[in-house]
Amino acid sequence: MRRRTVLSLEQALSLPYATLRFVQLGWRVIRIESTPSGEGLPGDPNRYIGRNAVDDDRRTYFVAPNVGKEAIALNLKDARGRVTLRRLIAALDVDVFCCNVLPGRYQKLGIDYDTLSAAKPGLIWAGISALGPEHPDVPGYDPVLQAMAGFMELTGDPKGPPMVTGVPIVDLKAGDEVYANVLLALAERAETGCGRRIDVSMLQAAASWLITTLPLVDFDCDPTEITRAGNEHRKFIPTNVYPTRDGFIYVAIGSDVQWKRLTETAMFAPVAHPTRVTNAGRQQDRVDLRRDLTDITQACLTAEIAATLSAATIPWAAINDIRQVRELPTLAGRFTTTRTPQGRTIRMQPAGVSLPGMRSEYPFPPKYAEHTRKVLVEAGFTDDEISSLARQGVVGTIERPPEASVANYKETGT
Repeated sequence: MRRRTVLSLEQALSLPYATLRFVQLGWRVIRIESTPSGEGLPGDPNRYIGRNAVDDDRRTYFVAPNVGKEAIALNLKDARGRVTLRRLIAALDVDVFCCNVLPGRYQKLGIDYDTLSAAKPGLIWAGISALGPEHPDVPGYDPVLQAMAGFMELTGDPKGPPMVTGVPIVDLKAGDEVYANVLLALAERAETGCGRRIDVSMLQAAASWLITTLPLVDFDCDPTEITRAGNEHRKFIPTNVYPTRDGFIYVAIGSDVQWKRLTETAMFAPVAHPTRVTNAGRQQDRVDLRRDLTDITQACLTAEIAATLSAATIPWAAINDIRQVRELPTLAGRFTTTRTPQGRTIRMQPAGVSLPGMRSEYPFPPKYAEHTRKVLVEAGFTDDEISSLARQGVVGTIERPPEASVANYKETGT
């Protein structure tokens, strides 16, 4: 099967995460960044976030979302840059174009669907923005959208302030929507030959996850059902974090059958009561039940409670820190890796799903503009054309990538 090619005008996290998923499928992803403007550092601002663990433009926060990609720099404010982009799309037989700039800039930069699909009929076009093209000039970052979509109202202690989640879930949700809808568009194109425009609103994507709360408004819900509940589940009782003699444990009771199994154990038999047989009864008695369970758990070691719960087939988990997650036996062999130019192996997150033939090691992220010359040559540009475009500030280039990166290209064929 022909290898798919994605051109992506990307920065920050939402879109780089989406295109990383294409890299994991074995597709070719070429990230486009702007040429130096004289204001600030060149290219994706995320290049310069985190510790300087490798070099100035590949800091720690930039690494994981951008492994296995190529990088070019184009000045799309210049008409010659826009011509160059259309030429690349046609010459490289690009399947998918992605962007996450303000929709109000699409036409000014020549990246709108109509313009680019004219250069390549059948092109699949995908854009991420804060509120969608109907709000073309509204910027947005993950925590802002968490606040807007109600996620912060739902997160944290009920007696405390609203909180953002520990993972940028709106960015990642928006990226997953690009991934899923591009795959759908490819499947449809195989039948119709037609491309498609895909607009992902971060707000709409986030709000689509309010499946357990937003519909309750029309059921005249109690206000406590749609606000912060701390670690306790709003509906399934008891589901919460409980203190132990040496730490904490999370216990989740998802049915009356599981409750029966729990209270049949010697350890938890004292919390059994006729009013607690059903989830509705436990809901009414949740405060006293939480106290009774806490009295038991805080008198026992975590390992003792875990053994009892496992024997009764009750869902439970230790509350791991990130270092402990890396050592989970169930994830062993599923993490992805990359290797720095100095040869240090970096262990990263696993792919969302393990597919046959999916690789686990990826080339280190490219330096800014590392592949501009290589990609332009592949698209038929002559050395004189490339040098002229570079002198005029239409493209950004570096003359030669680091030796370790050259080796990676030879190994991977990219």
